[in-house]
Amino acid sequence: MAKAAGVSVSTVSKALNDNGRMAADTRARIKRIAAEIGFRPNALARGLLSNRSFTIGLLTNDTYGRFTLPVMAGISEALVDHGVSVFLCAIEDDPALGKVHVDAMLDKQVDGIIATGKRVDRSLPVDLSGLPVPVVYAFTQGEPDCVTLTSDDAQGASLATDWLKQMGRKRLVHITGPKDFVSASERASAFRELAGPDAPVMHGIWAEDWGHDAIDQIWKSSDERPDGIFCGNDQIARGVADALRERGMKVPEDVSVIGFDNWEIMAAQTRPPLTTIDMNLKELGRAAGLIVLALAEGRVVEPGLRRLPCRLIVRQSCGGGNQKI
Repeated sequence: MAKAAGVSVSTVSKALNDNGRMAADTRARIKRIAAEIGFRPNALARGLLSNRSFTIGLLTNDTYGRFTLPVMAGISEALVDHGVSVFLCAIEDDPALGKVHVDAMLDKQVDGIIATGKRVDRSLPVDLSGLPVPVVYAFTQGEPDCVTLTSDDAQGASLATDWLKQMGRKRLVHITGPKDFVSASERASAFRELAGPDAPVMHGIWAEDWGHDAIDQIWKSSDERPDGIFCGNDQIARGVADALRERGMKVPEDVSVIGFDNWEIMAAQTRPPLTTIDMNLKELGRAAGLIVLALAEGRVVEPGLRRLPCRLIVRQSCGGGNQKI
């Protein structure tokens, strides 16, 4: 490669690794020649010189992948241009399996570890404190001295409730998951701040059946029925929409429905397609990837909890065609 470019080996290294001082046109020329001849730097040699493996480990107990897959997509997207690879280890809820995977990551000399899961208020069943590599937590409970990233549930719930009010809805109900989930309680509190302190909040399970059962309870217990329903996740919202249709109610003409998560396969197949809150998990993963990279490179990053804003995705169940807010 150095011979083809007519420069020294050290100059090639500096150009391809974007460090050292040289003319911009020289750096561009070396990169162009490298691309033309299909030159690839030796990853092992690069790691030995920099004392890095250029790999990041991702641990999760979300084996279904509902939350982990978009987080991983964001991590990979953030790190690919830096020549860093990500490998995923699913640990179920098994502490012994978690330790096996952490030990394997350390044996492979990963530059850092990102922990993610299926609940923001539960930590993974493995001790990640005191490791010789940086650890970043994304969508799971983290250590106080580390960086933890999560979606802003209260802000997302406020977006949904405010949108229902903008649509002219007056009688609002929130149908959500169990009270012992922090995400459920934060969304419920934000809902009541905008809908009123006495606005009904119904807690159940995170499932379509609960959405269906909740509508059944409302129809049996009250003559005053809602014209706007904010659901704690997209599965509940789908159950709500089905139950309303069975009772001859039109969505959104009679009742507007909003979900939470933007699980696209669920939202798109709901009849009508579901307006919902996107937790920006891909962006959350992207931020986690860049932070663990900065820590691996020795840069100082302030620890603590960081809440990333959610987005409202408008579909036919409340407000018309597809748009992002």
